[in-house]
Amino acid sequence: MVKHFDHLTIVVRDIDQAKAFFSALGFAEAISVVISGEQFASYMGVPGIEAEHVTLVLENASPRTEIQLLRYRHPDRDLNKLGMNHICFAVDDIEAEIARLRASGFATRNEVLDFHSRKLVFIEGPEGVTIELSQWR
Repeated sequence: MVKHFDHLTIVVRDIDQAKAFFSALGFAEAISVVISGEQFASYMGVPGIEAEHVTLVLENASPRTEIQLLRYRHPDRDLNKLGMNHICFAVDDIEAEIARLRASGFATRNEVLDFHSRKLVFIEGPEGVTIELSQWR
């Protein structure tokens, strides 16, 4: 049985842009490594892999919440694949978060929506990944 969200790995072209975006949401860099070699090639199913792997951790969150960024150096990967649609993070004050993100240069994709006892908004994240914020009532 699933206990809680653990992490999400996002393949990106621009590590710095992605780190800036998630930093604005309260994530801090915990570790940055380059993964390569047969062990990772076998596990990831990517022959000849060499990639930057950055783990970001949401500060003061319990349980631990991670976003992992992966930027391929080799081989080139098709980043336009089917898969994840969006990831959602709960917030205490959605309007304050929107204002803070906009002040950091990030845009909302829509107006706040009231739906199923929540206020929701989509944010344009790095590499076209959609991030959703949710404030429960």
